[in-house]
Amino acid sequence: MHFFRIFLIILFFSIQTQSQSKKYKIHTVAFYNFENLYDTINDEFTNDDEWTPNGAQHWTAEKYQQKLKNLARVISEIGTPENSNAPTLIGGAEIENRNVLEDLIKEPKLQPLDLGIIHFDSPDKRGIDVALLYQKKYFRPTSFSNIPLLIYKKEISKKEEQSEVLDDEVEVKKENKNRVFTRDQLLVSGFLENEEIHIIVNHWPSRSGGEKATTMFREAAGKLNRKIIDSLQRINPQAKVLTMGDFNDGPFNKSIKAGLGAKGIKTEVSEFGVFNPFGDLANKGLGTIAYRDSWNIFDQIIMTASLVKTDFLTFNFWKAGIFNRPYLIQNSGAYKGYPLRNTLADAGFSDHFPVYIYLIKEF
Repeated sequence: MHFFRIFLIILFFSIQTQSQSKKYKIHTVAFYNFENLYDTINDEFTNDDEWTPNGAQHWTAEKYQQKLKNLARVISEIGTPENSNAPTLIGGAEIENRNVLEDLIKEPKLQPLDLGIIHFDSPDKRGIDVALLYQKKYFRPTSFSNIPLLIYKKEISKKEEQSEVLDDEVEVKKENKNRVFTRDQLLVSGFLENEEIHIIVNHWPSRSGGEKATTMFREAAGKLNRKIIDSLQRINPQAKVLTMGDFNDGPFNKSIKAGLGAKGIKTEVSEFGVFNPFGDLANKGLGTIAYRDSWNIFDQIIMTASLVKTDFLTFNFWKAGIFNRPYLIQNSGAYKGYPLRNTLADAGFSDHFPVYIYLIKEF
């Protein structure tokens, strides 16, 4: 189709200046929690037993192939119709390995995009990772790394506290025993057209065990995110940084507001601060995930102040959205209105709706 062949998409929208409409280039940036994108192969190094044909989920080749088709459809449509091209950058979470991504980008709806993959294996106990997909025509990566989140349980027995550390090996074993193994934070730097941009893809520690009991872990994740951004801004004070992911916290939780330091109002964002456009959507009652009939926005794309300018002489943030088309929504049963996820009978989409932003530049 025509929109797969063009290099730049021109967006016309109604900013009137001297009675003329301005013209803009546009790129969509998206994040999607793929929810349990496992293959059917039993990997001895991954806790994937339930996602096999004989496992609890009865995860067959047919279900896996349907899951890939479902995800490909969503990715190809995120951000339309305001941008007829699929997202240029797609952050993903709950990915078992690189192989499932290789299978995903070969799907007919995605193959014409010529997507590249940046992925590292994380130490997560479920064996799930984050990754970045990108259209090679538009984005050229120059460096990438996975940055571990080192967090530890506070519950150490008195016997352990009183034990004498005999050598480094014992100390490491003790440390590893109390470490909470979770997803690394993926940092990718590169050029969107001819403009340098940095992307951090996240999947912060879950609320398993209770929100209050686990908030310290997500606050630590927020501080690590802030540390990464600070390091980029020390090299270039005007560094353009996008941090995206399933944060397992909403825009108003401490990990986002204090750990990362995100502001929800543009005028409150300092020179080296970060802006979160998803607080406004939360205030409107929108959500990306539902639990006990309560909606929250765990999936967000947050940016440095350098991307929140009004001149649009370079690529800057225009607006944000939640991609919640009707086909992504359960239309019957106890979970009517919720995201249409996997069941034992069928492969669904995800328990999360994807999110996106537009970056635009005047020409």
